[in-house]
Amino acid sequence: MNKVLLIGNVGKDPEIRYFEADQCVANVTLATTERGYTLQNGTDVPDRTEWHNLVFYRGLAKVVEKYVHKGDKLYVEGRIRSRSYDDKQGVKRYTTEIMVDNMEMLTPKTSNGTAAPVDPQPTGTSGDTGQKEQSGDLPF
Repeated sequence: MNKVLLIGNVGKDPEIRYFEADQCVANVTLATTERGYTLQNGTDVPDRTEWHNLVFYRGLAKVVEKYVHKGDKLYVEGRIRSRSYDDKQGVKRYTTEIMVDNMEMLTPKTSNGTAAPVDPQPTGTSGDTGQKEQSGDLPF
């Protein structure tokens, strides 16, 4: 089985290319980070960030073109694909990409449609008074 699940942040605005019959492809870089930790002997292990090349096709690429921007948090499901190509100087290069089949945008949107900053504090903690629900606002 070739299945990849990633949650990360978009590194730069998507690159969109159109080809025949109004079809398009979107390329996105996604950063995933494993948090650092401290070993029992006191040694600090730093955060480790991996960069992934995502490829979106057809309708999903058009959604990416409209709504995905640098800094957005995404959840993606897809397949790993490795390929080679010759660069402009004729040197053979190798790349590994994630062919995305499904995506969910995790960055909350503000009322004007732009991405809102993600609050690092979880909502609904035990000290929550429920004021949002009483004021008529939706809790999500």
